[in-house]
Amino acid sequence: MSRMLILVFIVAGLLPGFAQSSKKKKNAAAPSAQPSSVEPYYPKRTYEPQKKKSSDKVTYDARDRFYDRMDQVAKAHRKSEKELSKPQYSDPTYFGHKRPPKRRPVEKMKYCKECGIRH
Repeated sequence: MSRMLILVFIVAGLLPGFAQSSKKKKNAAAPSAQPSSVEPYYPKRTYEPQKKKSSDKVTYDARDRFYDRMDQVAKAHRKSEKELSKPQYSDPTYFGHKRPPKRRPVEKMKYCKECGIRH
C-alpha cells in the first residue's frame, strides 16, 4: 500500500512538467518581426541636447499671438453685448421669457413654470 502511494506521488509530481508544451519557449526565444501586445515594440531613444536655433533673426510670434487672442476676446465681448441688448434680456416685462407673456384676465390666469408668476 505504501509503495503504491509513493508511486502515485512520483507520477503526480512528474505529470505537470510534461503538461506544458515547449512551443512557447521556442517562440519566446525567437524575436518577432511584428510587434504585439505580448511583446510591444518600443523604439530606443537617444537623449541628447537639442540644437539651438540661430537667434540672428528677431521674431514677433508671441506678440502676434497675444494680439490675435485679444481680438478674439473683444469679438466675443461684442457678440455677448449684442445678445444681451435684445429685449428678452433687457426688458423687465419679459420675466426671462423669449416672448412677453400674455396678460390674461384675473379669472383665467395660469401659473408659469419659467418665472413662477401667474399671468
